[in-house]
Amino acid sequence: MILLTKIDGQHIVINAEEIESIEIGINSIICLKSGKKYIVQETHEQITEMVIEYKRKCNQTPLQIENKTK
Repeated sequence: MILLTKIDGQHIVINAEEIESIEIGINSIICLKSGKKYIVQETHEQITEMVIEYKRKCNQTPLQIENKTK
C-alpha cells in the first residue's frame, strides 16, 4: 500500500498491486485495474519510487536468528 495525496489535499492509500498505469501531466492520474482513476499531487517518479519500495519490503526475507545452545 502506498500513501498519496489527492489534488484536494486528502490523503489516500492505494494498493500498489492494483496500479495498471500512471498518466503523466500537471497532476498524475493513477489508473487501477478496476478502471477507477485517482488524480494525485505526486509525480510519476515519486509514485514509481513508492511502488518499488513497497515491492522491496514485500519481498524481503525475514532475518533468521539462529539459537545456538551449548
